[in-house]
Amino acid sequence: MKKLFVLLVFIVSANSFGQKGLGMFGKDPIINLENFDKQRVHWGYYLGFNSYDFKFDYIEPDKDIEVQSTTGFNVGLIGNLRIMEYIDLRFEPGLYYAQRNLTYPNIEDSFDRLREVKSTYIHFPLLLKFSSKRIGNIRPYIVGGLSQSMNLGSNSKAKDDNYNERFRMQKMTSNYELGFGIDLYFEYFKFSPSIRGVFGLKDELIRDNTPDSPWTGNVASMKTRGIFINFAFH
Repeated sequence: MKKLFVLLVFIVSANSFGQKGLGMFGKDPIINLENFDKQRVHWGYYLGFNSYDFKFDYIEPDKDIEVQSTTGFNVGLIGNLRIMEYIDLRFEPGLYYAQRNLTYPNIEDSFDRLREVKSTYIHFPLLLKFSSKRIGNIRPYIVGGLSQSMNLGSNSKAKDDNYNERFRMQKMTSNYELGFGIDLYFEYFKFSPSIRGVFGLKDELIRDNTPDSPWTGNVASMKTRGIFINFAFH
């Protein structure tokens, strides 16, 4: 995913450089959308990828639960409020599809050893965007803030547990997020590739009904971690 991000930025930049012999990195670039960032409010949308993980803490030292991340898909909307010249407040609600595969090394049976944790999140981040001074048609930025996620695949209300092949998580979780990106100004739109980390703030695991369960009995906390790569259009 990181390689894809770097490659896309390189392609976009190279293409812009070739436009009319000037482009984004020329000495005298054509300034696109010169007054775009002066708008009090503007809107956009994003598409992207995610890679979710879990951070486990244990009650007693033991073999770690192995987490295999897979690549998921993101889609959402952007609402941007200009606070001052270099600071914006952003609300980016979106739908995130993800899957994590958990392997329990202490369980001998190969079927019970594996749990596929499929999640569909409705994600509500409220972020502050800190932009640098615009240079031609490029403007780097960093972003950070808090978010709430609703996990539609949590199984939080199910009475069955892992003994019935049902892995359960809390439906709502809180996170903090940090990331960076680049605003690239084209003739008719602004394109913003970005990469962001998300870090869960509270335990999301619902324990099995049996206290000494091999799946949940030794887990002190299970918190979400993840990486988002988004491509935004304004």
